[in-house]
Amino acid sequence: MIRHRWDITPKEAVALQEELAGEVRIEPVPERISTIAGVDCAFPRKDSIAAAAVLCDAATLRVISSVHVVQPCRFPYIPGLLSFREAPAVIAALEQLPDKPDLIMCDGQGLAHPRRLGLASHIGLWLDLPTMGLAKSRLCGEHRPVALQRGSWQQLRHRGQVIGAVLRTRSFVKPLFVSVGHRATIQDVIKWTLRCATRYRMAEPVRQAHLLVTRLSKQERANLF
Repeated sequence: MIRHRWDITPKEAVALQEELAGEVRIEPVPERISTIAGVDCAFPRKDSIAAAAVLCDAATLRVISSVHVVQPCRFPYIPGLLSFREAPAVIAALEQLPDKPDLIMCDGQGLAHPRRLGLASHIGLWLDLPTMGLAKSRLCGEHRPVALQRGSWQQLRHRGQVIGAVLRTRSFVKPLFVSVGHRATIQDVIKWTLRCATRYRMAEPVRQAHLLVTRLSKQERANLF
């Protein structure tokens, strides 16, 4: 596990990303995965962040438990540094789950990041757990066209490196940009994303976290009036 201060400048954050990227481990996830946590966050106000964590049964995708937190948002919005803005709240939500997940899926990037340290990698290093990044848009990299059938994928490459995959989770629907966060392989990421994206474009644990944090965000905004 890694530990560092969160109250740092953007310049310090870039240097820390470059340092921590070398700590990410690409290795197979454990053979037995019983639970998967999905996480997502939203910003109900300019000065606050809401984060949700939903724990699902890995076999059935049934929701076991869900938690959320609302915290002050202390880091500015800077593309490429979003983990410093979002990770503290997401980690706090994950730590409130009654049981530690075997695998974490994040709505965001892992290694598919210019400095190879997106939100999924940052959280994985902090908690020392297998993590995967599932993003709806590309942050960096290039890829060949992806066939339109579910399960089709292409490598996502950046500066001569394979940093993730562009994966079609539903036929004729826009693909996801998936990548290793920590303690996983790209083969694991593709396999578990497809296992968990049974009806929708997004994997179910992340989709459930998104629904929860969206409801929470609406409630927080309503409380302002």
